[in-house]
Amino acid sequence: MSLFKQDLNRAVTISSYPCRRAMRLSPKLAANLLALSCWLVLTCLAVAQDLPPGKRLPSVTMSPPRTITVTRGKPGTVDLHFRIDGGFHINSNTPTTEFLIPTTLKLTAPTDIVVGKVIYPPGEQMSFPFAPDEKLSVYTGVLVLGVLVRPLVTVVPGKYAFHGQLKYQACDKAACYPPRQLPVDFLINVAKGSAARKRNPGQSPHVHR
Repeated sequence: MSLFKQDLNRAVTISSYPCRRAMRLSPKLAANLLALSCWLVLTCLAVAQDLPPGKRLPSVTMSPPRTITVTRGKPGTVDLHFRIDGGFHINSNTPTTEFLIPTTLKLTAPTDIVVGKVIYPPGEQMSFPFAPDEKLSVYTGVLVLGVLVRPLVTVVPGKYAFHGQLKYQACDKAACYPPRQLPVDFLINVAKGSAARKRNPGQSPHVHR
């Protein structure tokens, strides 16, 4: 089975989830979720069957990241810039409904370098023809994610590579596409930093004013 078909099957499975929960929701919300989930299934199937040969699927690209310098033992922030194709949007990290696939960044760090929180911007609240009464949280245009990193004091100074994937699902005003994964790679430079000052043994540990 091709990767495209595997992604399509996952999209269909996720899209059918609200159908199984619709009976526990209010009639209006259940109807909206059912209509939207069925629309997602049908449009994903249409994409798989009718995509012209050679046509490129909507995508997200990563701008070449700037290598930052982080002092070992101290935190630093790496900003990663992504561009979403014009005319398309992707779900934010906090979609307004549970069956929409959130945008997520997963990273693997070198030994003795800690990856902390990934900072996602708030999404834009937008409505689309397939759900005119619903506001969806999405990203468009340029997306900037912040990655907090902290090298331990035991790290040897030098350059270190990080690898990972950005998972997202792109949609336009008429169709959603199967989720995709974008490889993410960047470097940081770890610096030794200045040596800690030694306290005079005869000096009081209390602060002098």
